[in-house]
Amino acid sequence: MKKLFDELAYDVSKKATQKYSTSFSLGILALKPAIRPAIYAIYGYVRLADEIVDSFHDYDKEKLLNRLKIETDNALEERISLNPILQSFQETIHKYAIDRELINRFLHSMEMDLQQVEYNSDLYNEYIYGSAEVVGLMCLQVFTEGNKKQYEELKPYAMKLGSAFQKVNFLRDLKDDYHVLGRSYFPNIEMNIFDNQVKYKIEEEIKKEFEEALVGIKKLPSSSMFGVYLAYKYYLSLFEKIKNKSSDEILENRIRIPNTQKAYVAFKSYLRYKSAFL
Repeated sequence: MKKLFDELAYDVSKKATQKYSTSFSLGILALKPAIRPAIYAIYGYVRLADEIVDSFHDYDKEKLLNRLKIETDNALEERISLNPILQSFQETIHKYAIDRELINRFLHSMEMDLQQVEYNSDLYNEYIYGSAEVVGLMCLQVFTEGNKKQYEELKPYAMKLGSAFQKVNFLRDLKDDYHVLGRSYFPNIEMNIFDNQVKYKIEEEIKKEFEEALVGIKKLPSSSMFGVYLAYKYYLSLFEKIKNKSSDEILENRIRIPNTQKAYVAFKSYLRYKSAFL
């Protein structure tokens, strides 16, 4: 029975989310139950592509990513895939009429990760749009559930939040991106002279995006507001921890938030939410 396979498909995407991100998993749990499977499906697909370009070092990454692109096309056209993550993803794309161009832009940014790109401002913005902002827009189409006017109103804020998340990731992963993968996303910056002044400039940019994104979070439907706010608070706590480290420290260590602190952030965020902070 296909119903059983569909349930399995969403379960696999949920497991992938829980395996790779406790922060997003807890944020998704704070969403209305009816929309959780769709967000798991989107995150599972994004994580699958990320794994190809970030982790499969002993394999032909370009070949694998191209295979994923072809399988994505086939799944969307045929409305079925034997890959459980792709199956849940294609169902979500069709159910919420998610713009296909968002998927194309995401995969384009994944392709950029396979190249030694010298990032200038334009390429930097292009990469962030495809790797993070479009993911926020996919989720926003689920949150607004077909309300196009609401989607267009909230679109700029969703993009700001996705951008802020990605730039925090860049700082958190600076050590591995630079030393292991040979990547440097920040434009016009020589990593051998990455210092506290450069770090501060990047942090000011992120701070502004977080502030702008919060305006949009307050306008989200009640079904998704607290879940997105919780993810925002998790990333904000990670950002604050990064700000308290020197440039040398984040080049030497990957900054993390312990699960105990995440639990505290969740509890405190819930109290602020219930007291009409938003």
